[in-house]
Amino acid sequence: MVHHSGSIQSFKQQKGMHTSISEILKEKSLKPSRRSLPCLAQSQTHPINLNHFLSVPLNPEPKAQVEVLSQSISTSCSILPPQTAEDGKDHYTEESEVSTCETRVDGSLLPRKPSTRANVEARTCSLKGRNPSDETGLFFRDGKKRIDYILVYKKSSPQVEKRCTFEKNLRAEGLMLEKEPSLTNNDIMFVKIHAPWDTLCKYAEQMNIRMPFRRKKCYLTDWKSKTLGSRFHLRCRQIKSWLPRNPMKLDKEALPDLEETDCYTAPFSRARMHHFTINNRETFFSNSTRSRIVHHVLQRTKYEDGKSKMGINRLLGNNTYEAAFPQHEGGYKSRHPIKTHGAQNHRHLLYERWARWGIWYKYQPLDLIRRYFGEKIGLYFAWLGWYTGMLIPAALVGLFVFLYGLFTMDSSQVSKEICEANTTIMCPMCEETCDPWTLSDSCVYAKVTHLFDNGGTVFFAIFMAIWATVFLEFWKRRRAELTYDWDLIDWEEEEEELRPQFEAKYSRVERVNPISGKPEPFQPFSDKLSRLMVSVSGIFFMISLVLTAVFAVVVFRLIAMEKFASFNWHFVYEKVAYLLTNLEHPRTESEWENSFALKMFLFQFVNLNSSTFYIAFFLGRFAGRPGKYNKLFNRWRLEECHPSGCLIDLCLQMGVIMFFKQIWNNFMELGYPLLQNWWARRKLKKGGGAGGGGSQNVENKSQLPQWDKDWNLQPMNAHGLVDEYLEMVLQFGFTTIFVAAFPLAPLLALLNNIIEIRLDAYKFVTQWRRPMPARATDIGIWHGILEGIGVLAVITNAFVIAITSDYIPRFVYAFKYGPCVDKGYHHDDECLRGYVNSSLSVFDMSKLKNSSESEYCSYRDYRAPPWNTVPYEVTLQFWHVLAARLAFIIVFEHLVFGIKSFIAYLIPDMPKDLCDRMRREKYLMQEMMYEAELEHLQKERKKNGRRFHHEWP
Repeated sequence: MVHHSGSIQSFKQQKGMHTSISEILKEKSLKPSRRSLPCLAQSQTHPINLNHFLSVPLNPEPKAQVEVLSQSISTSCSILPPQTAEDGKDHYTEESEVSTCETRVDGSLLPRKPSTRANVEARTCSLKGRNPSDETGLFFRDGKKRIDYILVYKKSSPQVEKRCTFEKNLRAEGLMLEKEPSLTNNDIMFVKIHAPWDTLCKYAEQMNIRMPFRRKKCYLTDWKSKTLGSRFHLRCRQIKSWLPRNPMKLDKEALPDLEETDCYTAPFSRARMHHFTINNRETFFSNSTRSRIVHHVLQRTKYEDGKSKMGINRLLGNNTYEAAFPQHEGGYKSRHPIKTHGAQNHRHLLYERWARWGIWYKYQPLDLIRRYFGEKIGLYFAWLGWYTGMLIPAALVGLFVFLYGLFTMDSSQVSKEICEANTTIMCPMCEETCDPWTLSDSCVYAKVTHLFDNGGTVFFAIFMAIWATVFLEFWKRRRAELTYDWDLIDWEEEEEELRPQFEAKYSRVERVNPISGKPEPFQPFSDKLSRLMVSVSGIFFMISLVLTAVFAVVVFRLIAMEKFASFNWHFVYEKVAYLLTNLEHPRTESEWENSFALKMFLFQFVNLNSSTFYIAFFLGRFAGRPGKYNKLFNRWRLEECHPSGCLIDLCLQMGVIMFFKQIWNNFMELGYPLLQNWWARRKLKKGGGAGGGGSQNVENKSQLPQWDKDWNLQPMNAHGLVDEYLEMVLQFGFTTIFVAAFPLAPLLALLNNIIEIRLDAYKFVTQWRRPMPARATDIGIWHGILEGIGVLAVITNAFVIAITSDYIPRFVYAFKYGPCVDKGYHHDDECLRGYVNSSLSVFDMSKLKNSSESEYCSYRDYRAPPWNTVPYEVTLQFWHVLAARLAFIIVFEHLVFGIKSFIAYLIPDMPKDLCDRMRREKYLMQEMMYEAELEHLQKERKKNGRRFHHEWP
């Protein structure tokens, strides 16, 4: 969007712009388009108690920074223990870093005197004696330099040379480092990292980070003024003011830090720094942006000679460092109410207005989530909230279908006939030890089956297929609005970075990037194809193992064995997916995550749904008939459905998954980090510290600096948001794929997601270390997976209705064999009279007992009686039902797919007003750039004493 200056005059002529400021100022004033947060880093609307560390005055003298930088460069990789405990400041003597750093031994490995209780108290008091702004542990010892990142290592680690070289190279890149020992563990050392202004500007330009562009001359598009100025909309606003306030909305007073600001952004450039709104250098780059820049440097800094010897990830893998994370902005709780004293920091604000269970009914503060955790996590919670909101109509319709079945359960003709069949003798369920039983014994199961298999089942299946399409199409629109508000429209092409592993692997082969025009590492097609084939083979191999396990479950019919297998396979899947993804060497981080997520989804989907598909489409289909049952290996008889039908088995399976499994997942998701953090606090009280090896004791955890508190928290999942998305996408599959068999699935999913949102929020804010704020424009490959699930749901529900349920057999009987054949279809009570007897066949049990007396029993099938000329042959009704089932599947799929495609065509991916805003903004951005360049040149001319005029030279 920003064009670097070449020929300003030609640029002006091409765009047909004004040639003077006076002509520009004569133009009618315009109203600005809303951009959520690009300028908020410089906003003065911070919560109370935040100003003392969010608006640090800029030190105008660069000399002090030079002195600090030179002092930090002269420090070594090891820190000696404090010499005295009475001083108000911590005194750490650091050796000079000389050329013999590679051969010397780290001082931390030398024998030293263990710290006493007095030492700990003195060091704790020294933290209290610092500047007020540094009391929370967010700054260096001078109380001015903000901590942008934290590295943690053990003094006993043998990787001294790598760490020393890495830190020296970090200083060479322009970062400032300061070390601090842990107050809870003698063996732990923290490396605080600060990025100075020049370093931030350098890498912000390299990373094409978009920053606020001349906020004081924002232009507003006039579409909004015309809309709001019309009488109709004024009347609507007046009527809306009379209505009661929406209780789900968050008060602006509760979130004073989220006031709307209007400004445009452009990729940062040091050569055009005068174009950007820089009111305060300390707050120009937000905390998340600073952390992202430092993370970029950490990923590309070498620790040894060699192209592949770089990156903090490799150092974490070889235990050079124990952890690397941006620290939280302080505590999440306060002694004073937030309404009277305001929020202490953004973390406290997030806890009070998002992570507390008492505000479960409120909308999420997405802008604040995005600012604190980054756009990637913000998009996840935006998608989760959108998905949860869209579940409300699906849950209501599903509940209506269930209640319809409940109210008509006693009046169902099929249930009546089964409950009244006291004289109908059914064949034994097994061949040796089982006895015959009466059909009326399954009365309860017949009524329960009617709850889910009734006249509303087909309607609800069609509704859910359309709902899935509407959900995805409107999410595209919502995502477009968020990417515009969060300034992510052009990010994908400009800021997508190569993975350090990819750069190290293919650094010898380069090609020119068609977008940037710069040479970059390139993976040959033959290498990519061979690695992809190996990865695909591994995927099919793992899926075949799962199907083999399911086959074993079918053979032994042991449910416990199935659950045991499902529990163990998860860890195997994760390791195999990680190995196969690294084998492919994806180019960027987004490609790596998409590839890994696809593998994890395929593995887990097959693992969790294999038993459900077996029950829905295979259980009882190949069991045979009495007297001629099919046996596996001529030994084990195949399983049969329940006498009331196969749908009841599928309903029970879905009920267990949607209720008990979700409860267990939520318990483990929150309980595991809670237990780990509790255990860490317990060890801390006993003096062991989070990592062991210490004998110190800190009575009050609030006295610890922020880096020590964050170190005792649990790190985020190793694979980022993959586990979070995977859980919800699998739930989406259960909600849509077999919804015809279990209409209550959307309701249970809705209740679970209401808890899931606050559970995840509580986990991110209180139980996990702050993750690296990453950027993203969408939810990645998960959108394609959701669309695939929507297509599969149509096919699956068609087969469930046609094959698993009794809807088609009842339909065929009513129109072909029932009492209403000549009268027309009127009512179930009349047209389905005699359906149960029509669906049963007769078997002579005397052949099993070798008796001369005939004793008959009934079984579910369409076969001729034993006294027929061709006994036990399938009847004509069987073929009619089979043809009707196939016809229903074809008609249902074509009808639903046609409706889905038509709806997707009608709903555009981006709202029209948003398209107009983007075009208008692009045009105004070009004008503002021209105006800014003109103003800058005129100032330079006036400063140099040249003649001043409004025209170009």
